[in-house]
Amino acid sequence: MKLQSRPELQIVSEASDGLQAVQKAEELQPDLILLDIGLPKLNGIEAARQIRKSAPQSRIIFVSQESSPDIVQEALSLGTCGYVVKSKAEHDLLATVDAVLGGRQFLSGAFGRNNLVTQCTPPAAMMLPQTNQFHPLARTTRFRELKIP
Repeated sequence: MKLQSRPELQIVSEASDGLQAVQKAEELQPDLILLDIGLPKLNGIEAARQIRKSAPQSRIIFVSQESSPDIVQEALSLGTCGYVVKSKAEHDLLATVDAVLGGRQFLSGAFGRNNLVTQCTPPAAMMLPQTNQFHPLARTTRFRELKIP
């Protein structure tokens, strides 16, 4: 609902597990992908690893219940640009999306740092912006693709 409040973000697709997330990322080459760590069939960490190969220009934000520093560090080591703990999503999700689309990294306030940490550029950043974005529903393991007109 938070993302639907932003008219510039249009939901255009949805996947129910990590394997579908990888397939849709490869097919659609989105600007932004929001993933949960706890996805069925293929967890979010492994999905992000595969997405890095198949959609290297895509920026990834994790939205997860997982708040272990080790898991957050592993997620960030994959070149992801943001991490939001679901309990903080009401406050942090839109700020994270804005920051990441603006080329900055954003960590949920739950991690005890300033939220805007550093510049974030995907490993194979494109010169021209793309038109699609992925997004998971905050309370499920599904994600949706968002399109910015």
